[in-house]
Amino acid sequence: MNQLEQQLHYPFGDTLPESGKTMEIAPGVLWIRMGLPFALNHINLWLLEDEVETETGRIHGWTVVDCGISSDATRDSWEVLLGDKNNHLRGLPIVRVIVTHCHPDHVGLADFLCSRWKVPLWMTAGEYAFARMMSASLPGADGTAMFPHFRKHGLIDPTMLEQIQERKNHYTRLVPTVPAAYRRLQEGIPLNILGRRWDVITGFGHSPEHASLYCAELNLMISGDMLLPRISTNVSVFAIEPEANPVQQYLDSLQKYSHFPADTLILPSHGKPFRGMHTRIEQLQDHHTDRLEEVRVACTTPQSACDIVPIMFRRPLDSHQLTFAIGEALAHLHKLWFDGTLQRQLGDDGVMRFVNVVSNK
Repeated sequence: MNQLEQQLHYPFGDTLPESGKTMEIAPGVLWIRMGLPFALNHINLWLLEDEVETETGRIHGWTVVDCGISSDATRDSWEVLLGDKNNHLRGLPIVRVIVTHCHPDHVGLADFLCSRWKVPLWMTAGEYAFARMMSASLPGADGTAMFPHFRKHGLIDPTMLEQIQERKNHYTRLVPTVPAAYRRLQEGIPLNILGRRWDVITGFGHSPEHASLYCAELNLMISGDMLLPRISTNVSVFAIEPEANPVQQYLDSLQKYSHFPADTLILPSHGKPFRGMHTRIEQLQDHHTDRLEEVRVACTTPQSACDIVPIMFRRPLDSHQLTFAIGEALAHLHKLWFDGTLQRQLGDDGVMRFVNVVSNK
């Protein structure tokens, strides 16, 4: 456990759900942990005991929050889990699927679960739209759009470009389909889940319209990727929104969470449930302040996003990690550019570089 983690409280210690099993977090709230084939090797999923009105009457069952990637291993894990009548689930069906945001580890298997149980998908409009665009590989949202984007921001290494080329179908492999219809999650419109009120909190910077869920009665929040205990949430500039300012959006969004009780139990998508939300918010704010200062100092001379990557990420990166690292480096450059601290220059080589405004006076 690193120094920052030691400032947080983990009420369940090192206890994790067993493979193919659930772990009860609170009455009617179950924790599932499924594997991912990345350096970030797991995702936390949640089951909320629920009762919903259908055309054939009320049905008692489980609301799923996030789904895992679309893969045989994840499908098999769900089938094993839901087939075990002694595993807290009591043989009850899935009655709805909620997805916090459009990233593959969250929405990948939504269509399978919704079709398998004939239940609706709930997402915010921004997340659903992006999931549909990327799964359909529409121009601008497809994998090929990232190549000119990365080249413009300094990625010229032919080996790495070739490896990234092989990832152009990354999203569609992990999210081959998305349900053709959805029900909208919207901030200010709470959900009723088995008689308990769950408020929707939208956040920005990590994804288009991320939804977290807060239940005052249980004093817990399903935070998705907006509040993670061990790692900082990725905030990136992508080809489809090339002049975005996601660091500013993320920092602004963190302020929404600071109004909730300090002892709220946070259920994150990665890592372990923790208390100490206000402390973690301060840690994340300090993290970005430090990274922005590092980037500002580096830009005494013109720097591309790729030039900034080794300053922000001091470890070897594979092609999967590099795409996020370039996006995050560019996000920090953009924050300083929007603030008027940096100016940008498009070189004769077609690469965009950023430099301190003061250094050019």
